[in-house]
Amino acid sequence: MSGVNLLSSRQVAEFVSRGILRFDALVPDEVNRVAMEEMRGIQEAFAGDRRKAMRDRVPAGKPLDECFTDSPGLGRFLRLPEIAGIIESLVGPNPSHDHNVVHVRQPGGDGQPLHADEIIDTRLRFDIQLMYWPHDVALCDGGTFFVPGSHFRRINDQDIARYKNFRGQERYTGPAGTVLVLHHGIWHCARPNRGTSPRYMFKIRLNPRVEQARLWDTSDLDDPEVRYAVTQTLAYREPWYEQPTGLLDTVNRVVLWRFLTGDDGFDVNFKVGRLQARGEDRLLSALP
Repeated sequence: MSGVNLLSSRQVAEFVSRGILRFDALVPDEVNRVAMEEMRGIQEAFAGDRRKAMRDRVPAGKPLDECFTDSPGLGRFLRLPEIAGIIESLVGPNPSHDHNVVHVRQPGGDGQPLHADEIIDTRLRFDIQLMYWPHDVALCDGGTFFVPGSHFRRINDQDIARYKNFRGQERYTGPAGTVLVLHHGIWHCARPNRGTSPRYMFKIRLNPRVEQARLWDTSDLDDPEVRYAVTQTLAYREPWYEQPTGLLDTVNRVVLWRFLTGDDGFDVNFKVGRLQARGEDRLLSALP
């Protein structure tokens, strides 16, 4: 798609490493206002039956270009050059719509248990989920809780629901128009709303329809400074990882980066090279 703002190699490396990209106040206020009204209308029209809303509004498997064509707010949000560029950089042009939902948390309402939006999924290919807040979210409003770097710890739905806190966990609060982009395996949950107004969030999941290889702006990929920054990003150890290295996550990141770039010689601290030297290619091919 021409005219979109593609991600850089450093940004894609951060996504590979942490499973999350955050863009504060990315969506203009004008779009936020229209999207907010549309989301209120969806909530009222389906009387809180969000699953019916998901099924009736946009079917699964439909190309994104054919979705939200009559949507004044959410359709416009998805077609912003910045949003279209994020999508194209990670899952390619015109991906498939998987599902979407307008999440609403009423004041005083409960949150969710920690979960991933997937059964156990060992694909190297990945889907993305966009979370969009058209209004400010203050600390008292709850926001969305997530665990960076959890996307390679593949679980089934609420396997981790009994856990409440992780070192390095993050919670979204921030300005209107903020967008989070998540790998489909990220652990997350909605927090209880202790504010005085409903909290709205639009979420959409997208599936790639092309090979996920060098879809972003790769003009910087061979720059030695960028390559060093990418290596450092992929070597980062989340605070909740096992001491001292988070070895499995490092290997998974390298495998995914090789898949995305086609660079089979890329490595971090010779983690993957050592496995290959021992003839353990079968082990690598079994990794997600």
